[in-house]
Amino acid sequence: MAKQQHSVGWGASQKRWLLAFLVMLSVSTLIAFFIRAAFDSCDRNLDVVGKRVPLGSPIGTSPSPLTFMKSKLVLLVSHELSLSGGPLLLMELAFLLRSVGTEVCWVTIQRLVHSDEVTYSLENKMLDRGVQVLSEKGQESTNIALKADLIVLNTAVAGKWMELDATLKENVPHLLPKVLWWIHEMRGHYFKLDYVKQLPAVAGAMIDSHVTAEYWKNRTRERLGIKMPETFVVHLGNSKELMEVAEDTVAKRVLREHVRESLGVRSEDLLFAIINSVSRGKGQDLFLRSFYESVRLVQEKKLQLPKMHAVVVGSDMTAHTKFESELRNFVKMKKIEDCVHFVNKTLTVAPYLAAIDVLVQNSQARGECFGRITIEAMAFQLPVLGTAAGGTTEIVVNGTTGLLYPVGKEGVTPLAKNIVKLATHVERRLTMGKRGYERVKERFLEHHMANRIAGVLKAVLQKSKSHSDA
Repeated sequence: MAKQQHSVGWGASQKRWLLAFLVMLSVSTLIAFFIRAAFDSCDRNLDVVGKRVPLGSPIGTSPSPLTFMKSKLVLLVSHELSLSGGPLLLMELAFLLRSVGTEVCWVTIQRLVHSDEVTYSLENKMLDRGVQVLSEKGQESTNIALKADLIVLNTAVAGKWMELDATLKENVPHLLPKVLWWIHEMRGHYFKLDYVKQLPAVAGAMIDSHVTAEYWKNRTRERLGIKMPETFVVHLGNSKELMEVAEDTVAKRVLREHVRESLGVRSEDLLFAIINSVSRGKGQDLFLRSFYESVRLVQEKKLQLPKMHAVVVGSDMTAHTKFESELRNFVKMKKIEDCVHFVNKTLTVAPYLAAIDVLVQNSQARGECFGRITIEAMAFQLPVLGTAAGGTTEIVVNGTTGLLYPVGKEGVTPLAKNIVKLATHVERRLTMGKRGYERVKERFLEHHMANRIAGVLKAVLQKSKSHSDA
């Protein structure tokens, strides 16, 4: 049978400081890992359609670039409150704004009647940080919307919030000029007029990568006959908490030892990991096919290499999905149970990034809108093997910080060859990892993110003010 999914257990013999460290890490990564979306450009300027917004100094050496948001009222509207990328990204924005004294209110459209444990926990985190959590409809949320200096709609489907309440619906023309629409999706089924019919009238759209922005521009025009508003392209930045772990040699060594011990792999073994929620669009099935092919290549060429392992982080057997069963059946059929490891989905990815040797970002079709795990892996000096699609192409420099290959079945053999290539050439693997880290330090840090989002908010607020003064 395929190996059972693992979760790293820290024994009683572990040093006290490590336990404390992981507790701290589990809290910080809730905001630091799954939170998705924000900021970068091809150089040290924010790309805006027709504009260039210069970046400021790093946080910590000067006041936050978001200080102009002090005392302003911002309403954040999320389609749901869960551990998925979109809501957590919006939470990160909420906390950045709260840190400079912004009054922040939160509305969840698809709010459960009876909050589950996750919703309850996330709402309390926001309340603890001073974020006001409101009902999705009713007089209170309507009043806040009308008074707000800025409204941020999060994800393509959030626009339907404006039609949930009769009073709110009547005031849509007054709300649109102060709306920033933050879009993370690339799938075709989001291009419905019911979802985005108000998009042309908002103050601006913020999208996670250039390729996604171009896709939305073309699809909305060709399929829906509408025009995108002024569009800001922003990339992610790694949190300071994650960078502290990535740059702590002792912490990484301890994490690496314990994770590998829990998986039953040796210190010298090579680990290739895919860290994503398990779904067909994330490409775990094609990754395992490539891994199996790479094992065969090593055997056929009689290469003398450490044992290679595939690690699939993001498993969820409690869901009993057909796709999850397919993955495990493939592993069993190919008799590679001893070198394939399924790990439960987790918020604390840093231990796994410390333990592996190469990250595989195998998202299919149009790829990731951005893919934060990619820059997190690069922070840990890991080379990245990724599909040549979506935001991955804006992060990974092919041949320098990793290797890109085609999506779909056409990419199975190239990925297999890339796995063997990095397993064989140790120096190249390490050099790619170091260059990836340098690239993160140059453009994918939290202060880059804060400066870029400041540029977006200033532009949107100015546009809103001009409209109200007209």
